[in-house]
Amino acid sequence: MMKIKYLSTVTILISVMFLFTFCNDLNLHYEGGTEDIEQITDAVNAIPSRANATLNGMYSLLSKPYVMFGLTNVTYGRADDMGYMAVTLGQDLNSGDMVNIVSGYDWFSVALEYSDRTPTYANPQIRYGLFYKILYATNEVLDMVPDGTEDAALKAIRGQAEAMRAFSYLSLAPYFQFKYKGNENKPSVPMMKEGVDFRNNPRVPLSELYEAIVQDLTDAISDLDGFVRANKGQIDQRVAYGLRARAYLYMEEWDKAAADADKAMSGYSPYSSSEIQTPGFCEANDHNWIWAALIPADVIGDELASWPSQIGSFSSSSYVAYAGIWRSINKLLYDKIPATDVRKAWWLNASKYSPNLNGLSWTDYANNITYNGQDIVNASIPDTKVPMTAYANVKFGQRSGIGATVNDGDWCMMRAEEMILIKAEAAAKAGRLAEGRQILENFVKSYRDPSYTSTAANVDNFSNEVWLQRRIELWGEGFAMADIMRLGKNVVRFHPGAVTNVPESYQFNIAANDPWLLLRFVQRETTNNVAIEQNEGGTQPTPGNGASLLDGVTD
Repeated sequence: MMKIKYLSTVTILISVMFLFTFCNDLNLHYEGGTEDIEQITDAVNAIPSRANATLNGMYSLLSKPYVMFGLTNVTYGRADDMGYMAVTLGQDLNSGDMVNIVSGYDWFSVALEYSDRTPTYANPQIRYGLFYKILYATNEVLDMVPDGTEDAALKAIRGQAEAMRAFSYLSLAPYFQFKYKGNENKPSVPMMKEGVDFRNNPRVPLSELYEAIVQDLTDAISDLDGFVRANKGQIDQRVAYGLRARAYLYMEEWDKAAADADKAMSGYSPYSSSEIQTPGFCEANDHNWIWAALIPADVIGDELASWPSQIGSFSSSSYVAYAGIWRSINKLLYDKIPATDVRKAWWLNASKYSPNLNGLSWTDYANNITYNGQDIVNASIPDTKVPMTAYANVKFGQRSGIGATVNDGDWCMMRAEEMILIKAEAAAKAGRLAEGRQILENFVKSYRDPSYTSTAANVDNFSNEVWLQRRIELWGEGFAMADIMRLGKNVVRFHPGAVTNVPESYQFNIAANDPWLLLRFVQRETTNNVAIEQNEGGTQPTPGNGASLLDGVTD
């Protein structure tokens, strides 16, 4: 029998809050006297190995199971405690683009119902605390590197830490305050500044946070010049450019965003149309991946706290397949994808068909039955899989194969397609609409839909065209709510009277300026930090709320 826990475990209020790990600075001073030259040399020479070990630990936080809450007993931890993938899934389920059934097995139902604004719940603790764990690690690394060093190895270490610090703040900024423009002086999140009293650390203005993000990434770009990384799990100069492109996009610094996106994708090319006609998005070595969270088989095993268990559709050790919590595209969005677009097959259609299943097989070893192609959809495998539902995603594959119990598969953190879409949007909004349209058309026509033509006559219409392409291309990868927040859009899940695959409990829309969109600070932060100002206002939406709202794309 599978290691399944019921939703009651999820929704019980957390009585014991997680503890952040406070890191010790490297101390170069020996007690009882001063250092001689040999001692200083030995200490400095030890820095790269120690700093690299801390860097590796920092990267592992992105994908390590049970990183926030640990194991509750000898065997089990929380199945939603899966690092950065828990963050991206929670954010996408907050949007209108990803839906699934109401299930007592769904660890992420709080995001669908918007009860994840409750400060004592585990989901918001993961989405907040993970990045402060990373921030502690980055500060430890930066404390190890001597000021003004010109040592290439130490500069590369420093550059990675600077970029990860910026990434952490950038992963918080869109969710604790509304869009950058017009809200620059409003509070964002507390920063871990040198010498700060963490018990009295107020939220900094949004402009100050973004200034620090951009400065860190600018420094990282300089420090990472010439650095050749060992694998895509590490940050190199192009990743830093890509992160700064995201930051400039959020800040509406259009020319800078376009320029950085161009530098980030240098040497990378998009998936071809043929490459995405089978479940994938699980191999860091793919030619379009710029940055990845590496998840090897010998580390993840059959853990339920993993993205194949919680997001994918093909694991034999998962919540999704076992309980039928198929992460699905909203029919409103699906219907906007042309039949000529190869990406439409990333999801089952209304008749539960996708050509991307052809040639695949899933074996029920206990009963010696192999399901091939479209038969996979309705296959019922005891304690493993129930029949799939219409609009379920078949976008994400599994490195160990369809139906494997090993939940391996790298997670894409940045790819060329995102940078192309940033460049197209930014070029148009910088006053070069024709250029932006050409960039978008070249990408979609060449790689996704040969019949595509941009019809936008003005920048606002083109912005919606790009947003539609982002919603299709980056579906399930964690960008949905960041786009909603930066664009100032309504969250739209249903249209009154229209056929929908959104369960009634989750049928509500939320206005772009509703304070309930802002994440709340977790109880540990408000208890231990007397200066924190909680986000307030709004109420948890109920079915039918905001029925008249539109988003300009799925109308």
